Amino acid sequence: MTPHQIEPVNNDVVHLLQITDSHIFADPAACLWDMNTRQSFAAVCKQVLVNKHPADALLATGDLSQDGSAESYQYLADYFERMEIPTFWIPGNHDDPRIMGEYLNSGQVNPAKRLLIGNWQIILLDSTIDGEVCGRVSEAQLAFLDSALAQLADEHALVCLHHQALPSGSLWIDQKGLKDSARLKNLLACHDNVRGVLWGHVHQESHTSIDGVEWMSTPSSCVQFKPGAEEFCIGSERPGYRRLSLFADGHIETQVHRIDNSNSPLAGLPDQGHAQRGPVGND
Repeated sequence: MTPHQIEPVNNDVVHLLQITDSHIFADPAACLWDMNTRQSFAAVCKQVLVNKHPADALLATGDLSQDGSAESYQYLADYFERMEIPTFWIPGNHDDPRIMGEYLNSGQVNPAKRLLIGNWQIILLDSTIDGEVCGRVSEAQLAFLDSALAQLADEHALVCLHHQALPSGSLWIDQKGLKDSARLKNLLACHDNVRGVLWGHVHQESHTSIDGVEWMSTPSSCVQFKPGAEEFCIGSERPGYRRLSLFADGHIETQVHRIDNSNSPLAGLPDQGHAQRGPVGND
């Protein structure tokens, strides 16, 4: 597969944004654990624009829809189009990849799963298992990853997927994480051009550096999960997104940004400092 090429705004650094786990419904009034996900997604996107980050690409890393509906993907396509940032996506366990491919495939929104921006290769993996909450990087996806990393061995690489490549520390969501994760990690260890691994799914922020590789999870654009919880528990953190700067020497600088609720009031947000408990369902 030939990588989709993007000319970076600055040759010395590639600027990326990540938005994940928006859980958009067909019904504009629908809520996830008392939060209207369209409102929270719009607030996060507004924060992106207010912050005026330079951006060569936006990565949307799964669970973009809650119900896999055409209406939810049309809403997302329209919104991403208005942001005027080249947007690339992968499915999560709530998504319908077939319908995603129909609606997230025009204008600014591109289904490419391999990008070349400056001297960085961005590889977008599908970690979903049909009908299951947990994930796995299939044999076909491992072969795609291995080939892509080998073909551009002189370029730095950022690998993206939906499910967590490392445990989050929350027992209940880690039981719904990436099966056979050791196979992915062993393959990545065979390629010395991998600089970062990025995911969503856990609705939490984390960043761990291991042997020169940055391992990162990013908050949801809607409800957050309480860090370190053994059982399902809603957290009090605000919706957010991640900004990444990928430098020519291979190092990554990154920061999570969360919405300022004083400027973006959202009906139904959990009160800060108070976790909410509820049924897990098909998370």
